[in-house]
Amino acid sequence: MIRARITIVLIAGLGLAACRMCASAQPPIAPVAHVDLSRYMGRWYVIAAIPTRIERDDYDPVETYRLERDGSICTLFRFRRGGFASRLRTVHSTATVVAHTGNAEWHVHLFWFLRLQYIVAWLAPHYSRVIVARDARDYVWLMARTPHISRHDYAAMVARVAAMGYDVSKLRKSPQRWPEPSGPRPPDARLCR
Repeated sequence: MIRARITIVLIAGLGLAACRMCASAQPPIAPVAHVDLSRYMGRWYVIAAIPTRIERDDYDPVETYRLERDGSICTLFRFRRGGFASRLRTVHSTATVVAHTGNAEWHVHLFWFLRLQYIVAWLAPHYSRVIVARDARDYVWLMARTPHISRHDYAAMVARVAAMGYDVSKLRKSPQRWPEPSGPRPPDARLCR
């Protein structure tokens, strides 16, 4: 009898949890209709993000993309952890474009075991600013071709992120100071392979 009651309570609890998850589930992030990969490639400065664990205390974060002959995308994320004078760090990964998405959805292969969703959710007409999002709404990146953008442009990007269903109170502005101090030159996307 006790076993039956425990089973009923467990089933009811699981059912209630599933209902809560369904009620709070949000629709998938809508990607832009098309991304011209040749225009998209190059250097993007991270203006703000709901960061991953790797990015939480980054200074001068920059993401660089290069299109490979096989259609994959070489990515290089470079940053300084904890301050502008900290040593330069890099993370290399490879992305593949998801078929039939207009090049707006990618799978980023980080290390050998981790595949992350990458959705180009908004892109300025002249490819000057971009919002990269995920359906899980756990991370988001606001990036630009320049290390700084106007307050107006930043506010507009934050409003777009909020409209996608993100908690914008979790956004962290990325400290950017350029030019960087003299010293060893940062690596670039040539190091992807």
